Amino acid sequence: MLITNIKALVGVHPKETYFLRGSELNQLPVLENAWLLLENGLIKDFGPMGSLPSSSAKLETLDAKGRFVFPSWCDSHTHIVFAAPREEEFALKIAGKTYEEIAAAGGGILNSANKLQNATEDELFESASIRLKDMIKQGTGALEIKSGYGLTVESELKMLRVIQRLKAAFPIPIKASLLAAHAYPAEFKEDHQGYINLIINELIPLVAQEKLADYIDAFCEKGFFSLEETALILEAAAKYGLKPKIHANQLSVSGAVQLGIQHQAVSVDHLEETDEEVLTSLSESNTIATLLPSCSFYINIPFANAKGLIEHNAIVALASDYNPGSTPSGNMNFVVSLGCIKLKMTPQQAINAATINGAAAMELSEQVGSIAIGKRANLMITRPMTSLAYLPYSFGQSQIETVILNGEIYHG
Repeated sequence: MLITNIKALVGVHPKETYFLRGSELNQLPVLENAWLLLENGLIKDFGPMGSLPSSSAKLETLDAKGRFVFPSWCDSHTHIVFAAPREEEFALKIAGKTYEEIAAAGGGILNSANKLQNATEDELFESASIRLKDMIKQGTGALEIKSGYGLTVESELKMLRVIQRLKAAFPIPIKASLLAAHAYPAEFKEDHQGYINLIINELIPLVAQEKLADYIDAFCEKGFFSLEETALILEAAAKYGLKPKIHANQLSVSGAVQLGIQHQAVSVDHLEETDEEVLTSLSESNTIATLLPSCSFYINIPFANAKGLIEHNAIVALASDYNPGSTPSGNMNFVVSLGCIKLKMTPQQAINAATINGAAAMELSEQVGSIAIGKRANLMITRPMTSLAYLPYSFGQSQIETVILNGEIYHG
């Protein structure tokens, strides 16, 4: 396929650029009035219209006049495998109940876990497939999915097997994270070590044996998993080759970011609460700070200090956190808008954070995240737009007109 008359080809980073840190996030290379050639599912070549090869006349051609072409969004933090939404908690939030209060009353993660334990694998696959199709139509071309609503060996394995089925059924790269350390099941409320032993001695070996996960994750937070408990789980998982990701500093400055860096975590995610020590610790680390502004928006907690992180030379990514409790949306266009509106990122910074740095947070930089020869042809073509900034400016209204995955138009 040949795409011609592209108003602007966005994210034309050098192929050897795997991530952007600090002020580098300001650099979003754009090629105006361009063509893009796709072959065998990959980006074959591109250039200005004046250099269009004469041999291209025989190719299937898509005219993108007035339109922008972006690399697909890379959503590195989602929880899209769940049994049912939790709109019954919506009114509680509006009435002023906090995230912690709802969880303490049996809502939150435990609510989702109870529902999931009664759902079949087929039911979970079908509902997650519907969500994933919606996300792809909104421009997502790579994502990570976490377990964590099982909280038993059987149900966590069930979730991870569903993720494996999604990997096989959908034409995008998908990474899986074992997040059994999401909350303590009711039966282990007073026996934290008992549940940790279950994760370490039973669940992790089974997950490794079936090759069901790429990463280990934990909700390291007051009232959930302590620094010491999280460290035990990360150390056990490392023996099986599961790399760490951590839910860090969502509700408090806990030391979870520094723990993640110490364990060479691929990313530390949330970071709604930070201090100077957190910012400094990420300034020279290759651990990625993945920010989730839709979560802040929905449950009315502080927005992450993106500007401070960028000023301290951190690698910053944006992701959706799509889940039934704190972020019931996987719309990465809205995430990018929030990155600009609430995190005070420039459009260039937010787009880079949701593409090339999102890919890095899933260790998919060689495949996706930018426009480079040899990468997957996972792209989105906008409606006619006046400028790059119009995409995040027009929040709530999708500007995505055409989605291309592996060099083919995706019809869902």
